Amino acid sequence: MKQWQKKKAEDLQRQVEGLLQRRRQQVPDSFVEFCEKWLGLKLTDYQRQAAELIEKNPAVALRWSRQSGKTHLISAWLLWYALRNPGFQIAIVGPSWRQTKIPIRKINGFLPKLPRGFYRKPQTTMVSLRNGSLIQAFPCSPDTIRGFTLDCVYADEYNYIPNDQELYDAIIFTLATKENGKFVCSSTPGATDSMFWRFFNRPQYRHFAKSHVTWREALEPNGPLTQRKYEWLKEEYADDQYRWQREMEAEWAEDEAVWLPLALITKCQDTSLELWKDDGPMHQGRFFGGLDFGKEKDYSAFVVNEQEKDRLVLRHVKVWPHETKYATVIGYVKTLTDRWQTIEKIRADITGVGNYIVEDMKNGGIENVEGVNFTHARKQEMAVMLKQRMLNGAFAYPYTDIPVSPTKKLNYSVELNVERFELKKDGTYRFFQPSESVKDDVFWASALAVYATVEMPPEPFIAVVPI
Repeated sequence: MKQWQKKKAEDLQRQVEGLLQRRRQQVPDSFVEFCEKWLGLKLTDYQRQAAELIEKNPAVALRWSRQSGKTHLISAWLLWYALRNPGFQIAIVGPSWRQTKIPIRKINGFLPKLPRGFYRKPQTTMVSLRNGSLIQAFPCSPDTIRGFTLDCVYADEYNYIPNDQELYDAIIFTLATKENGKFVCSSTPGATDSMFWRFFNRPQYRHFAKSHVTWREALEPNGPLTQRKYEWLKEEYADDQYRWQREMEAEWAEDEAVWLPLALITKCQDTSLELWKDDGPMHQGRFFGGLDFGKEKDYSAFVVNEQEKDRLVLRHVKVWPHETKYATVIGYVKTLTDRWQTIEKIRADITGVGNYIVEDMKNGGIENVEGVNFTHARKQEMAVMLKQRMLNGAFAYPYTDIPVSPTKKLNYSVELNVERFELKKDGTYRFFQPSESVKDDVFWASALAVYATVEMPPEPFIAVVPI
């Protein structure tokens, strides 16, 4: 027998064995039994209740805190639902392509625990089962959703999807063609000008089954949130009660003194974008950078935007841990500028550092870098320019997390939302952080990158002339 014939015979034998095993082992009718016996998962009480809501209702909204296990639960439920219903088409959408693929990655992690013969080769954007069901990550586009006949749609972090109204309309009309079409969404709260907020607060959406889980329910031994992680988060959010309320109490809350409201930040998200990696291919374009040097208790942050016709697009963000040496930061910037040889200008914060840091960068071969002293007037100029670009729809960025260390990451949307302001008696603004523990380095690096696109006027000079 030739080699190709032998391989074909082996493949056929595996398919037959898989078919026989599927017939011997039926998927449990109970989702709880499926989790415990097939996946080795022990569900919490609130996860069991949520699974029952999803199973019995056509529209479900889960408002859960961070670290509560919502993505883990939904991923397991989607797999069970697809196994139980041959030929079903299930779509997953989210505020970014990276976010959308997270449930697929979790489901792929569950597949080896299933008996042989139930699934095909895992892929990064879809899960194909032998019964004809397909779980697929979709771009967050209403037009894409309209082009498919779907049995179930799951929207992850729905409060942070910018075109949520249009997307919801497309989902509902698509599912309307199925007798038992199902829509499930989950999120931590964000802006109140959103469909997710309306699901919980408007009477026309009373048909939605709803679940609300806070850190209290998620805390061990009743949930996946460890006491150590809870204490760490409590300390981190101690001086930002609004963020604690959103992310851990799962309640809508926002300080009226924030410079960039969540509604405006969400509006600027572009679900088709992804950040570029520093070790990726060389890029050509018109790039502008902003560099905020951190001190011992602050991060250093570097942001690069690309000028695209009538808008600036966020392309790259790098954040260094506390106490990173300036030489390390400068070396990274030099490497990136060598790869992207069209960075037209970099504006760097030299407040408290001095202009020598700019000279070091120039001597190291980083051209077109200018230092900026963060005076009150200059900070207002930069912050107003960033906000005006966002209001005009001239700034776009992807929903993304920024790794700082193996155990620490920042969310770009959250970092834009940290800066506060107050109106002074002379009519100017004073910008500030809510506390020393809340860092605004990514915000100011972003403002510097936008500011790098214009000429920097000289600081006003006031002299006292003796009479």
